[in-house]
Amino acid sequence: MPEKQPIPSAWTRPKRHREQPALSREHIVSEAVKLLDAEGIDALSMRRLGARLGAGATSLYRHVANRDELIELVVDEVYGEIEVPGPEDLESWRVAVIVCAHGARAAILRHPWLVSVLGQAGLAYLGPNVLRLNDRMLALFEAAGFGTREADQALGTVMAYVIGIGISEAATLTMLGRSGQDEREWQDRLRPAAEEAARDYPRLLDQFAEHAREDPRKIRDDDFAYGLERILDGLENRPAS
Repeated sequence: MPEKQPIPSAWTRPKRHREQPALSREHIVSEAVKLLDAEGIDALSMRRLGARLGAGATSLYRHVANRDELIELVVDEVYGEIEVPGPEDLESWRVAVIVCAHGARAAILRHPWLVSVLGQAGLAYLGPNVLRLNDRMLALFEAAGFGTREADQALGTVMAYVIGIGISEAATLTMLGRSGQDEREWQDRLRPAAEEAARDYPRLLDQFAEHAREDPRKIRDDDFAYGLERILDGLENRPAS
């Protein structure tokens, strides 16, 4: 029987103990996040990153096997920014889940490139920050009376909502960033064309008029909170199994 190949992951490959002075995996990951935030996922390459660090790509390969492994590492780095209160820290599991969901959304909006790699093939999701978040979220649902399997399903449902909304918001904000306009400017420029296109649809016209009076960011925040609350309503009032 042929020998099984190890899972290709930054978290399963043995670490090399000899570290080049002034260059470490942590430093490489930190600089990679800065590069991604500034220029997006298409700009990430070992050669480009090495140039930012003042090191050749060969030096980076002593610490990170390849670009896919680097992506695993930066994803886990961002997950480390997400707060997950323990069930004992707040008055209810629901409040704790809301805190975590809002934290995950905020992380996506700070690092919009994240949504383009979350589903990338090969990501093992074995990093310490990912595991910490998932374990503590499962603990919240178990504290609410969810069984082991149902807690996993509830966690998947909440995170699918957060990531789905995040994809849309990150795409919009990335587009606006490239245009040099803020959300209000874009909304004001778009409104005449939108109202003309919707002139035979009175409900849409009413929505456009209402949105024109509000801050676009507040609309996004309110919409996210509304959807999250309704998901948690459903989970909290689920039929007894």
